[in-house]
Amino acid sequence: RITTHYTIHPRDNDPRWEGKQLCYKLIKKLESYGSVKGIATNDVGIAKDGSPKGIFERGMELHAKVTLFGEGCHGHLAKQLYNKFNLRENCEPQTYAIGLKELWMIDEKKWRPGRVEHSVGWPLDRNTYGGSFLYHLNEGEPLVALGFVVGLDYTNPYLSPFREFQRWKHHPFVAPTLEGGQRIAYGARALNEGGCQMARLLPLVTALTVCGPVVLNVFKKWLHVPEYAENLKNSWVWKELYAVRNIRPSFHNYFGLYGGMIYTGIFYWICRGKEPWTLKHCGTDANQLKPAKECTPIEYPKPDGKISFDLLSSVALSGTNHEGDQPPHLTLKDDSVPVARNLGIYDGPEQRFCPAGVYEYVPLDTGDGMRLQINAQNCVHCKTCDIKDPSQNINWVVPEGGGGPAYNGM
Repeated sequence: RITTHYTIHPRDNDPRWEGKQLCYKLIKKLESYGSVKGIATNDVGIAKDGSPKGIFERGMELHAKVTLFGEGCHGHLAKQLYNKFNLRENCEPQTYAIGLKELWMIDEKKWRPGRVEHSVGWPLDRNTYGGSFLYHLNEGEPLVALGFVVGLDYTNPYLSPFREFQRWKHHPFVAPTLEGGQRIAYGARALNEGGCQMARLLPLVTALTVCGPVVLNVFKKWLHVPEYAENLKNSWVWKELYAVRNIRPSFHNYFGLYGGMIYTGIFYWICRGKEPWTLKHCGTDANQLKPAKECTPIEYPKPDGKISFDLLSSVALSGTNHEGDQPPHLTLKDDSVPVARNLGIYDGPEQRFCPAGVYEYVPLDTGDGMRLQINAQNCVHCKTCDIKDPSQNINWVVPEGGGGPAYNGM
């Protein structure tokens, strides 16, 4: 399934296309190279066993000189581009976070339209990157949007981003706003966290991926000609990205949050990011988990059903739905890996990092032992499992069109 596809026809006298000369140069330069010529939509109406149903329809190929991918971070098609054109060469691996969000209707007396609140740290420990937001929306009714973001480079396999979010809502500065209110929506999505360290200007691909890189990593997979690269390096966008390049990796130090805050205060707020060095990230998020035996299990408080809630009632508010009789969109490269490695070494972290209760370990139907059960119908398409799985054994692919969360007002 392709979320966004555009065919661009630049015209000499069209003022809306500021990059018309660049586009002509790109097309001319890349005509002789292997490149992306378009996309193919997936077939629909296929049963779980792979056989065509009565409503089967063949997918279509859409060809274009320039293909624009807008899948969101860590997209299914973007992953193919990474491998096909070696887009991860000569740059650091992307790093991500998981963002969880709720929409609440609160008491009108507590509503402060336009008010913005941000926090870092609690209830996370000092070595886990994350923070929160609480926005009083100015949309004519007493709505607040609140959420919690956890960097997916965390190390404790017992950490649950969802339950950290629920615990955060009981903070004495947050709970009074929510008391007496009603939660009306829930959702989750992975976010890009990388910066200039992940950036790469790449030739030979007639494709633009605009949502895979997103705000902090806009340029890793963009088209390249010498003129464009030079213009990009001299642009205000690159200047802004370069200035903040060390903020995120500065949190990887012995003092964690405190060290990162001190570094940011000195070198960004005072020196405006002009330090002559560039810090490195710690590698892929999937490789950051420690074995369970080296970590302390986290005891989370039970949800009270008023401010904090359980996972399944939250997923129900996302409106997610998938056709039951279709090929699975959450696939395993090796069915033996989850129990032997993920459960055996990391105590099954996928049942905690998933914000939708998709993964759970259950006893075998016969005999002793456990197996991984995948409740794909719960999936909210956040991509966290594909990113954080320590074995990189989970492959998220697009389900049949129309499936997934149905966010309303989020």
